[in-house]
Amino acid sequence: MLSDYRIKAFISTTQPDRAREFYTKKIGLKLISEDSYGIELEANGAHLRITFVKELSPQPFTILGWDTEDIVSTIKLLNAKGISCERYSFIEQDESGIWTAPGGTRVAWFKDPDGNLLSLSD
Repeated sequence: MLSDYRIKAFISTTQPDRAREFYTKKIGLKLISEDSYGIELEANGAHLRITFVKELSPQPFTILGWDTEDIVSTIKLLNAKGISCERYSFIEQDESGIWTAPGGTRVAWFKDPDGNLLSLSD
């Protein structure tokens, strides 16, 4: 039933201006609409609604991620925009911040201005 419809993801921000700049100018999502409650963005056919809230407690786990074709190149592009990958003491990461999972998937994490944890994988 719902598999016939496109998923829309939701995240929250306490900093609408910084979130808009981060998601549109730094990571390149397309702004579709904006109202007094949030902004809606598009990335490769998927929609992301960023809801404006007064308080936010970011989760300690990934809330949004992208599958990339070349994670190293994508990280370099993010680094050029001032976005760096998170480092964790409990996993082994390479110089770019990439962790290789036991199955071979490579993953890296970064945060948005509100501290929401985002990921890249290939």
